[in-house]
Formats: sequence, C-alpha cells, structure tokens
Amino acid sequence: MTQASDNEGAARPVIEAVETLRTAIYHLSEGMIIADKEGQFLVCNQTARSILAIDSGNSPISWSHVQGWFHPDGTTPYSYHELPATLALAGAVVSETEIFVRNDRRPSGIWISVHANPLLNNQGEIRGSVVVFNDITQKKQADDQIRIMTGAVEQTADSIIITDNNAIIEYVNPAFEATTGFTKEESLGKTPMILKSGAHDDAFYRDLWLTILSGKVYRATLTNRKKNGEIFFAEQTITPMKDSNGAITHFVTVIKDVTELRKLQEQQFQINLARAVQQQFYRMPPPKVDGFDMAGAAFPADETGGDYFDFLLLPDNCIGIAIGDVSGHGVSSALLMAELRAYLRAFARQSSDIGEILSLVNDALVSDLELGRYATLIFCRLHTGFGTLEYANAGHTPGYILDRDGKTKRILESTDLPLGFLPNHKFGRSDPIALYPGDILALLTDGITDAEKPDQTWFGIEPALEFIHAHRQESAQEIVNMLFRTVRDFSEGLPQIDDITTVICKTTGGGK
Repeated sequence: MTQASDNEGAARPVIEAVETLRTAIYHLSEGMIIADKEGQFLVCNQTARSILAIDSGNSPISWSHVQGWFHPDGTTPYSYHELPATLALAGAVVSETEIFVRNDRRPSGIWISVHANPLLNNQGEIRGSVVVFNDITQKKQADDQIRIMTGAVEQTADSIIITDNNAIIEYVNPAFEATTGFTKEESLGKTPMILKSGAHDDAFYRDLWLTILSGKVYRATLTNRKKNGEIFFAEQTITPMKDSNGAITHFVTVIKDVTELRKLQEQQFQINLARAVQQQFYRMPPPKVDGFDMAGAAFPADETGGDYFDFLLLPDNCIGIAIGDVSGHGVSSALLMAELRAYLRAFARQSSDIGEILSLVNDALVSDLELGRYATLIFCRLHTGFGTLEYANAGHTPGYILDRDGKTKRILESTDLPLGFLPNHKFGRSDPIALYPGDILALLTDGITDAEKPDQTWFGIEPALEFIHAHRQESAQEIVNMLFRTVRDFSEGLPQIDDITTVICKTTGGGK
C-alpha cells in the first residue's frame, strides 16, 4: 500500500464525520449560520435560509447582506455593529434576543429568537461566529393574544373567577376585588361560597352543580353577599373549561353586578303602578248634570305627578269639584295624591260642610306626611238645584268664575293654610255664590301660570282666562285639552317642568 493510499484511508473518517456534521446542521430544526471573521457564511442551513428567505443560489453571502433586522419596537433598525454575529466576533456571548425581521422577501415580517457565540479554534482564538435562531412569530402572536385577553380580563368591569374542577379559586380579577371587597389573597384557595348570602337553598346549588358538571353553561341571577355583609344581585355565567380529551379542568365564572339595575327596575315598577293608579283616577268621567258641562285633565311633567282633580257626588243633589297640588314629583307625590283623594272621598260622605271635610282630611294627612310635605286644595260644593257654589281654598292657586262676557266675577282666593301643616286646624268655607247661564268656573294648577318661554317670560293667569273666554263655545273637555296645548306651544320646546291640570265647569242653563 502506498503512502498516498494510507493518507486517504486515514482522512476518510474525518471527511465522513465532517459531512455527517454538515448534514446534521443542514437538517436542524433551528436556523444556524456559521460565518468567518469577515462575516462570510461558511454554513447556512436550510432552516436558516427558509426563515430569513435567503436565496439558495451559489453566490457568497455574508452578514453584510442581511437587511431589515429591527429592535423589538419593530421600527428601530439594527446597525451592522449591533448584529449578534458582529458582537460574537468581538467575543461576546449573545443570549436569547428577540429580533423583528422585515424586508422585501419578508414584507409582513417575522420574529426570531437569536443566540450568538464566538467560533474559537484550538488556541481559543476567535475565528468567526455561530448564530442560532428560531422563528417565534406564532409564539409572539399567541403571546400577544394572551396579553390582550389577559388585559381584557384584568380591566373588564365584570368580576371573573377561575376555579379548578373542585371549585377552588385559582384566579380573581381586580373587578372581583372591587365589587366584593375580598382581596385576591383572601380569595385564592377558597371557593366561591365566600359570597354565599343564604338566599338560595340546597336544591338551588344542586341544580347549579348538575348543570356545570354535565359540561353545560349555567346562567342565573344570584343574591350574593360582599365581605362587609352588603347584599348584591349578580347575573352569573359559569362555563366549564375542558382539555383536549373533553375532561373538565376548570370553571370560569363571570359576575355582573346588577344591583343598581334591579333598583331601577323596582323604581320603574313603582312608577308604572303609580301611573296606572293615577290614569285610572283621571279617566273617571265627570257626572252628567243638566245645566252644567264639567271636565278635567291632568298632564304630569314626569311619568307620575302630584296634581289632583276630582268630581264627587255629595248629598242634597250637590257635586264636589276638587283640584289640588301635592308638593314634589315622582312616585311619593303620586302616592300622596292617591291618599289625599281617598281621604277626601271618605270624609265627604260624613259631612256636607266642605270646611269640616277639609279639617278631617288635614288631621288625617298630618299624621302621615313627612316633614316639609303638604298639599294644596280647592274644594267646591256645587248645588245643582239652586245654582250656587261654595268653596274652601287650602293654600291653592286661586280659582276663577267668569261671566258670559269674560269678566272675572269672583276670584276663589286662598282662604287657609295648605293641608298637612297643623293638626286640629279648623278650615272655613265661603258663602254661596250664585251662578248664571254662561258663567264658567276655572280651576288651575300653577303648571299653567308658571309655564315659561326660553326668554323666561311666564304664561301667567290673564292669558289663561282670556283663552277660556275666547273658547267658551267649545265643550269643557275641549277647553281643557286646548289650553294644555296652548301652554306647551307657549314654552317653545322647553321641557315641561311642572304638572299641568285644569278643571272647567260651564253653566249652560238653569240656576239663577
């Protein structure tokens, strides 16, 4: 055997080892680039070419050809001297670094995680660099989604609880702490039963567990208790979370505090109830009496109002005509108005003296009213046979009697205090007032006189009386309705701030 043959035989294992190493590097799942001191690529495996979209031609490639490498902000480019390979040539070991790569071949960009080390010879001299990297674009996108979802969970206004499949709390978001008063530290390791209020029985919780253990979503409104003992109502959704095998691993509970909504619903229910009661009162037709045409209407500023009008059948062929105004607005005023109506109708059966009737109503209201609450009222007794009218005015806006020429025949001034101020107070009444054909009794609330235009001009009493006289040929009901529309037109679109109520009684014949 020749010397050359011996050398070739000795070199073959080395060559084979090198080729094996090249093949192994070529097929690595990680990108690897080995470069010399000048940055020329000695090895660039297939994964590296794929990740960086490097042309697989035979032209020499160096790190100077690498473009479009950006810092994590995605906009600040790396200079050649900042590249991991360049730092490795200076002796630095570059640990895991995230780099954004975007160029003509990668217009949408990718994220890579890079490691770089100096390439040393046997004497420890730097002969080049070794750069290893992975495409982490999908991981970054997943991390971004997780970060967005985590941020959403952390910042949502609804409380979120995550428990294991034994209902042990593993996570609560800040909204849970703010809503319930239980801190994260106080909640972790406990169960959602820390919110138990005692309002739900065992059967309720059995149904809950049967639902979620079967893999179904549970939805219900629960009555819960905060750390400080305060009760709150919550719309809760409990969703079972499953692994790839379909086994339940966790439960996610979303709690929406609907306490204020429940309060609003309850208030709306009370308003609707009060409005229904009022509308029932307002729809009751006035009595039909020969020689008289009577009508009334109330138009509340809110869904419910404190204005009151009524027609009552009294002994001795008499008709009671009432108009009043309860202080305030809303449900409480509507309820007080209903109470006033009930008392007036009850006591009107006991006496024919309207002053005495108001005294009885006053004593009843005094014991019921809160401090500062009161009611004004004009109560008239119309004797249809004699054609006369008596009245008592407890602090109300004056009423008016107009003759056929539109002149004010009598002003029904306030004769006493409003109802509900003083106990045991005795109310008086006027002497009888004769009514003649063509006379009109007009009773108003201050929602008419105090109506304003945008320039703060008041409607006042004179325009109201002039309107009533001008339309005296219309029916009492038409006068009432048209007066309301006239007042609203006067306000030129301003909101109605007070209840508007009118009662009209026309003397059409008979009487004196």
